Amino acid sequence: MIDKESSSTVAVKETMEIIINAGDARNFIFKALDEVANSNYQKARELIKKANEKLVVAHRIQTKKLQEEAEGDDVTYSVLFTHAQDTVMTIMSEYNLAKRLINIFEKKEEKFRGSK
Repeated sequence: MIDKESSSTVAVKETMEIIINAGDARNFIFKALDEVANSNYQKARELIKKANEKLVVAHRIQTKKLQEEAEGDDVTYSVLFTHAQDTVMTIMSEYNLAKRLINIFEKKEEKFRGSK
């Protein structure tokens, strides 16, 4: 059986993994948008895919923690976990917007080139 201190340490490590993966996703998103600014849409898509992979990892850890509580495990409130959830949600929104912007800018550029 895991003692309370070990359980707390594991919870903090898992929570930090959520934050780290979400932060990595944000970095990929920003790099993707930089590529959009340079009209490099293929590279932008590659980076947005990497962002998604990081978000999936973060979301899976978050879901695991929520499922544990739903199954009756004793979970202590954590400001850090609340921050992690907020971070994932925010970056998921940024991801969705960035995906849309890649498509919008690429279509606008194609339309512009076609009108010349």
